[in-house]
Amino acid sequence: MSDPHQLENLPTIFSPDVYARRLRRVQQEVRDRGLGGAVIGTGPELAYLTGSWTSSHERLTALVVPPTGHAKLLAPATDATALAAVGEMHGIELVTWRDGDNPYALAERACGSGTVAVGSSLTADHVLRLQQTCGEVVLATDVLAGAFMVKGPEEVDQLEFAARAIDRVHAEVPRLLEPGRTERDIAEELDSLISREHSNTDFIIVGSGPNGADPHHDYSDRVLRVGDPVVVDLGGTVGAGYHSDCTRTYVVGGFDNADAEFTRAYDTLRRAQADAVAAARPGMTAGELDAVARGRINEAGYGAYFTHRLGHGIGLSLHEEPFIIARNETELAPGMAFSIEPGIYLPGKWGMRIEDIVVLDTDGARPLNTTER
Repeated sequence: MSDPHQLENLPTIFSPDVYARRLRRVQQEVRDRGLGGAVIGTGPELAYLTGSWTSSHERLTALVVPPTGHAKLLAPATDATALAAVGEMHGIELVTWRDGDNPYALAERACGSGTVAVGSSLTADHVLRLQQTCGEVVLATDVLAGAFMVKGPEEVDQLEFAARAIDRVHAEVPRLLEPGRTERDIAEELDSLISREHSNTDFIIVGSGPNGADPHHDYSDRVLRVGDPVVVDLGGTVGAGYHSDCTRTYVVGGFDNADAEFTRAYDTLRRAQADAVAAARPGMTAGELDAVARGRINEAGYGAYFTHRLGHGIGLSLHEEPFIIARNETELAPGMAFSIEPGIYLPGKWGMRIEDIVVLDTDGARPLNTTER
């Protein structure tokens, strides 16, 4: 693998055989499910199958994967030049259409007979027209989930790179959390640090004091004070489009300055997160893993304040299957990558969250983030 400090050495696209393998797997899923085909729009799903992050604007751009034969890439003539290389690289026929043509009829002809699975990025205007032309449609999430959820070695390499990159950013956070500074001051510096280690900054959360009780707070002009808990959740994109996502909870001036209630709750949270990492095994369900952390938090009396799922899959999408949530019967399998991020949020007082990305190996979960918790 590349030097972890050399972002420019990280591949931004994989070899053609990687995409060929992925396409074969999706086509096998289409065939096994008796579908007429899958129509995949632009975004992470198309990037997964072709390496292309092209934008469709309002015109239909889609990869059509039939049960047998070659896939076809439908694209408006305005984008033909940009997409010709994609088709040539992967042996995919590029089928262009002009304004005034009916691209949905082209999609129908490229599919076999039967229900068509449509990708999650296709907007309602495209889905409804595909439904009118092709007949019954279903969401392609289930068709693609098996391929998306289990990461290939090239994907794990990129996720490991991303985790190390965000760990280096978190290592700089304690020096930034000075009394008298605002959340916005800190976020601006974090943006520069993330950009130095990643291709793009995805998001920044700096939630101090009562703002930390909002899991999706970003940052504000609130001034930090000694003893304030601060939830810092950061993420960026690297290489071929893979994401980092890591949360740590700090205390301005150090944990010795936190109040006793926060300290007790944080000890519960730390144990809940560690329990879940240790418990994760192939064959258990996502819901069962959620219950491990939630059980400890419930026992400590903070269950009402753990208001979100335990985790989410990560890859070309920041949030994807498997979702580690109650009653999700998806079985965890080696190669899956997901967050483990329990939180406790007391409205008007403070919040806390610890989040690591893990990859599931045959014998358990391997955390990719290693900064102090």
